[in-house]
Amino acid sequence: MNRLHLTFACEDWTLAGTIDTAPGSNGLLIVSGGNEIRSGAFSGQAQLAARIARAGFPVFRFDRRGVGDSDGENKGFRKSRKDIQAALAAFRAMAPQIERVVGFGNCDAASALMLAGGAGCDALVLSNPWTIEDAGSAAPPPAAVRARYAAKLKDPKELARLVAGKVDLRKLAKGMLQAARRNRRPGSLALEMAQGLSQFEGPARIVLAAADRTAQAFESAWDRTDERIARCPGATHAWVEPEARDWLDKRILEALRS
Repeated sequence: MNRLHLTFACEDWTLAGTIDTAPGSNGLLIVSGGNEIRSGAFSGQAQLAARIARAGFPVFRFDRRGVGDSDGENKGFRKSRKDIQAALAAFRAMAPQIERVVGFGNCDAASALMLAGGAGCDALVLSNPWTIEDAGSAAPPPAAVRARYAAKLKDPKELARLVAGKVDLRKLAKGMLQAARRNRRPGSLALEMAQGLSQFEGPARIVLAAADRTAQAFESAWDRTDERIARCPGATHAWVEPEARDWLDKRILEALRS
C-alpha cells in the first residue's frame, strides 16, 4: 500500500486529494463532512483509509472547494455535487483497475451523497446523515431525549442518584415532557434527501451510531422501518469506540465485497 497526495480539477479550481493504493477492483470514495479536511477529525478518515487499503481496496479522500488545501469558495454540503463528481473522476483516473466505487460519508457528507443521488458512485454507505434544519437549535429532538432517558434507566448509578434524591426533579419533569412529544414532521432537507436517494439505483446502507444525536434526529425524520438501516449500539458520531470502529469497518467492507 502506498499513500499518494495529488491535485485535480473541479471546474476552474484545483482540489487536493489523497489516494491509498491497493490492487482491488472495487474502491472507496470518502466524502468529508462539515468543513472537515480530508484527514478527518483526529485523522480518523486517514486511519479508516489505511485500514480499508490494507484489506485490498483503494481509497480516495479529498478536500472540497474552499476547504483544507483546495482552492475556491466553500458553498457547503448542499452544493458539493460537482466536487464529489470531480473526485470520483480523479479516483478512477488514478486507479484505472477500478470497476466499482462505494461512496462513504458521515454526517452532512452522507446528506450530500443522498442529495446528489449518489453523484456517480455505484454503492453508498451513509453514516449518521444530517437532517437538522436549524443547526443553532438548543433543543434536541424528542427521539434523542427518549434515547438518553432510556440509557439512564438502565444505569444502576443513575437509579441510585434518583433514590438518593440527587436528581433535580424539576429538570427531570421537563425532560420527560419533552421526551413525550411527538417527533416533528420531516423538514425540507430530509425530504430532499429522500428524493435524491430514491433516484439512486445502486445498493445503499444507512449506518447509525445509536448514541449519536445526529443519528437520532435522522431516525425521527426518516422511516424507521427502512430495511437499509443498521444500528450500532453505544456508538457515537465519529465512531471512535474500538467496537464501533470495527463495526463500521465491517459494514464498509461488506459493501466493497458485495
